[in-house]
Amino acid sequence: MRDAPIIAFDRINNHEPITIRAGITQPHVVIAPDPSLLSIINVTSGLKEKGIIIINTKKSTEQIRAEVGIKEGLATINATKIARELLGVPIVNTTMIGALIKATNIIKVESMNEPLEKRFGRLAERNFKAMEEAYRETSIAEQQ
Repeated sequence: MRDAPIIAFDRINNHEPITIRAGITQPHVVIAPDPSLLSIINVTSGLKEKGIIIINTKKSTEQIRAEVGIKEGLATINATKIARELLGVPIVNTTMIGALIKATNIIKVESMNEPLEKRFGRLAERNFKAMEEAYRETSIAEQQ
């Protein structure tokens, strides 16, 4: 169902193949593409020490810390605004990838060229621009 809260997991490893198929109970990164999730679930549950939470919100990292009490690493991005401006729709998947890359440095932004081309075809350039804009605009606050 569209807009229903879900929990999804992904493993990324630049050094060796991933063979584990079990659920993730202690993530390094949590992404909240909808800020209303903050009032529904504890987004910090199980987060590893030195982990980071990435939130799609208009609010600053300081505002989120004050309102929600998040002490972990925190990144904020107004992904909805970027998606509306550059994609014409409030679908934040590729903008949140930009925030993820900025917050983790797990890959280079350029490495997303080919996957976005394969996934979006003629719309790839707009998605890449949205991802780059999110990368530039993501604010990061270290763990307290």
